[in-house]
Amino acid sequence: MNAAPRITRLGEDALLCHFTAPDDTAPPLPVQQALWQLCQRLEAERAALQLREIVPGMGNLLLRWTRPPGSPCPFTSLQARVLALWRACEAVAPTQRVVTIPVRYGGEAGPDLEDVAHHCGLSPTKVIALHSQADYAVYCLGFQPGFAYLGGLDPRLHTPRRDTPRLAIPAGSVAIGGSQTGVYPLSTPGGWQVIGHTALPLFDPTTEAGALLQPGDTVRFVPAQEAT
Repeated sequence: MNAAPRITRLGEDALLCHFTAPDDTAPPLPVQQALWQLCQRLEAERAALQLREIVPGMGNLLLRWTRPPGSPCPFTSLQARVLALWRACEAVAPTQRVVTIPVRYGGEAGPDLEDVAHHCGLSPTKVIALHSQADYAVYCLGFQPGFAYLGGLDPRLHTPRRDTPRLAIPAGSVAIGGSQTGVYPLSTPGGWQVIGHTALPLFDPTTEAGALLQPGDTVRFVPAQEAT
């Protein structure tokens, strides 16, 4: 049975559920998979629960409700429903969709590759090999439209964020931040270590989904010379 989440109220219309210990930087994949199932069950009851937003994160879940004038605050009843649903949730298998992302590593495309290699005590070639040999699970989307938080980075590549964030990181930048890796869909300030770049669009507002990657997808990075 799943351990009960820690649930706190946020402001007038939201609650936040934590499904991992306070010091966990990334949830175990089975916990995140159960969280996906919880979101599916809450989505099916969205109207009945008067939910305005269902926002999954890394081992956490934000729920916002709509409260009609004069009605009681639904925090207690919603908390009870979340706890009841969570007890019945199990880790769901990820989708069968595999997204391959071609990457140009190093040089102008990856200005921090040498620094990551130095921090990890590896050669740049070994960093590229380790980064591109793993299968990554999309845990959730956040930070900016289409940005996927990926689980599965080899521990040998864990690297702290830059001491001084960049004012602008180009869209398509492949980067490492702590125990995670990801791709910046849009140009933005950021402090992750940029090790490569992809020309593959990660966010297109003209499409129905918008984001290329979705929770449950598997991501594989392929060095550009191998993808041609």
